[in-house]
Amino acid sequence: MKMGVYLLPSPAFLAVLFISFVTLSVHPEPALAVTRHYKFDVVLQNVTRLCKTRSTVTVNGKFPGPRIVAREGDRLLIKVVNHVQNNISIHWHGIRQLRSGWADGPAYITQCPIQTGQSYVYNYTIVGQRGTLWWHAHISWLRSTIYGPLIILPKLGTPYPFPKPHREVPIIFGEWFNADPEAIINQAMQTGGGPNVSDAYTINGFPGPLYNCSAQEYEESPETIQSSHSPKKLPIYKPSLPPLNDTSFATNFTSKLRSLASAEFPANVPLKVDRQFFFTVGLGTNPCSKNQTCQGPNGTKFAASVSNVSFVMPTKALLQAHHFGQSKGVYSPNFPTSPLVPFNYTGTPPNNTMVSNATKLVVLPFNTSVELIMQDTSILGAESHPLHLHGFNFFVVGQGFGNFDPKKDPGNFNLVDPVERNTVGVPSGGWVAIRFVADNPGVWFMHCHLEVHTSWGLKMAWVVLDGKLPNQKLFPPPADLPKC
Repeated sequence: MKMGVYLLPSPAFLAVLFISFVTLSVHPEPALAVTRHYKFDVVLQNVTRLCKTRSTVTVNGKFPGPRIVAREGDRLLIKVVNHVQNNISIHWHGIRQLRSGWADGPAYITQCPIQTGQSYVYNYTIVGQRGTLWWHAHISWLRSTIYGPLIILPKLGTPYPFPKPHREVPIIFGEWFNADPEAIINQAMQTGGGPNVSDAYTINGFPGPLYNCSAQEYEESPETIQSSHSPKKLPIYKPSLPPLNDTSFATNFTSKLRSLASAEFPANVPLKVDRQFFFTVGLGTNPCSKNQTCQGPNGTKFAASVSNVSFVMPTKALLQAHHFGQSKGVYSPNFPTSPLVPFNYTGTPPNNTMVSNATKLVVLPFNTSVELIMQDTSILGAESHPLHLHGFNFFVVGQGFGNFDPKKDPGNFNLVDPVERNTVGVPSGGWVAIRFVADNPGVWFMHCHLEVHTSWGLKMAWVVLDGKLPNQKLFPPPADLPKC
């Protein structure tokens, strides 16, 4: 069937929160699992926010981009056609992509980007998932304007795991830059300094009335235009919100989240662990090139790393290299299981803040049960890092502040009803523990979802080998897979 494409603004950058409310009017027609077709034309469009108009890379000329609506079990065929000078790729954030890693989207990880004038059909089936996710560009900083909601409704006849809402509206947070985000990060990477920050936070693509020269974050229905309750007749109250750096508030909130852990929606937490990993995540530095003045700490260049390995993006897609047995010279399969040089991670930082630079991956046999501890460091300042793992959901079994204690902290892990996520914030000056089963063959990216940290190298990837059975193997690559 052919699905129409709607404009519904969504998240862009720091985007972390999704509050979903979904009107029946956007529900797909009653049917069993079906194939749904969408077309994404990547084009330039003049967009005005904060009285600034700039030529913006968009999908179908809309900012934010179109909404995708499907049901659990549906197959999606989304043709992306690139009409701009930038290379492009699209990631379907939170979709597990079981055996369909070719459709995951991160450039140079699971595919080469779609070049100017070229197209690619993202072909995947939604298996065992429902709820509101999102899609976004996954190359450079194009995610700032290329994004939209991905709404997965339950199968027909399957109830919501809560009272069915009367109405649902996706709400996604993002950012707006008056300048071209690509120019901003390119300049920062050249100078080694921090990039200019965004000019506004947005809700569904709009900055809201508290910013200067911003359009009115409310639409009036015909019923309210003539009434005394019209938004134009109501005063604007500044919201009372916790500060951006209120770690205790964020921790108190997230620590209350739990899985349903019911018979219908079980929390299948791995109780037996085959492989344990301890990764540090944080900032660092790279040396300044000769005959160059750099704007990072003490004349260096800002960097970021996982276990002091700052990830070097390859020029060939990792999944292709793995699948065709051509990994030599593309990546090394020896990412460290723990830091090579232990230190007091959240205490006084070491004098040497330099990182190593490499393309290293972890290789896992199919169905390996993994426990991963991610530890923030105080190097160049402690902060929370939202780590996103492609291809999997994981259980957040524990978290805390200070240095992780391998003797005491595991005793407090929640193995009964921990929250199941695809992205988790590593607490500022603390640690988080996750568990997952590597039951999805392919190459799966893991990275900080703060775009600048990803650009600086806070990323790595996991290779999950094929299993022995036919349904445990990666599908062959599609014929239209982009070439580098």
